[in-house]
Amino acid sequence: MGFLDQIKSSLQNLSTEVGTQVSKFKSNDFAEGCMAMCALIAAADGSISSEEKRKMAAFISSNDALKAFPAADLKTRFDKYADKLTADFDFGKIEAQQAVGKLRSKPDQARAVIQVGMIIGGADGNFDESERAAVRAVALSVGLDPNEFGV
Repeated sequence: MGFLDQIKSSLQNLSTEVGTQVSKFKSNDFAEGCMAMCALIAAADGSISSEEKRKMAAFISSNDALKAFPAADLKTRFDKYADKLTADFDFGKIEAQQAVGKLRSKPDQARAVIQVGMIIGGADGNFDESERAAVRAVALSVGLDPNEFGV
């Protein structure tokens, strides 16, 4: 099995595992953290195109891991962070990381948010360095070791 196939397989397994975890963590802070993480991944290359927003909306509404939350609510939360990142990337990044940071005292939820970000980052089959860097930054912001996530 090639390296990319291993990554895809790992991300598929992770998606199943996260789906189970997400259903236990149904809270506003968790939903907010997930969508902040999604926006950070979408903006990892420095911008969020309208195509990326459309893909993220489709992902949010179809992903089993996020079905514990109303899709319209998730989209509203995602758009809020995406708009902040688009308007001022550095400030938006701080706000999004702070949203995930609210889960610092809940490491299981913080791990699940990071794993959602990894799933989204790898959804296109290419979990690139800018996306891995976003995951590393969020892991550090919630007091988790990025090596735990292989980033």
